[in-house]
Amino acid sequence: VQLQASGGGLVQAGGSLRLSCAASGRTFGDYVMGWFRQAPGKEREFVAAISRWSGGSTDYADSVKGRFTISRTNAKSTVYLQMNSLQLEDTAVYYCAAQARGSSWSREEVYDYWGQGTQVTVSS
Repeated sequence: VQLQASGGGLVQAGGSLRLSCAASGRTFGDYVMGWFRQAPGKEREFVAAISRWSGGSTDYADSVKGRFTISRTNAKSTVYLQMNSLQLEDTAVYYCAAQARGSSWSREEVYDYWGQGTQVTVSS
């Protein structure tokens, strides 16, 4: 699976962005999709994940619950991350990832494929 993330940019605190991740090469619906992020000087961390089906189960890191929403459209082979009420600490490179196993959604080591990352910068 090839993953292409987009939608990052510069936004003021309190603002919103929507990230997209387009997949190609395999059957998109076979994969659990996740978003991770890596801030400068920090390890990559889990942000959100969604089950194989559009409208399926989701999971979020505590730090983004209530502010971020993950969704997917299998017909378009795309997963989204709607980010609202952005905070300075949300500044990071955001990565989408795909896993076939379907377990341990927050563990990056179970993901099989990764996108190239898109930069999100939140300013005060």
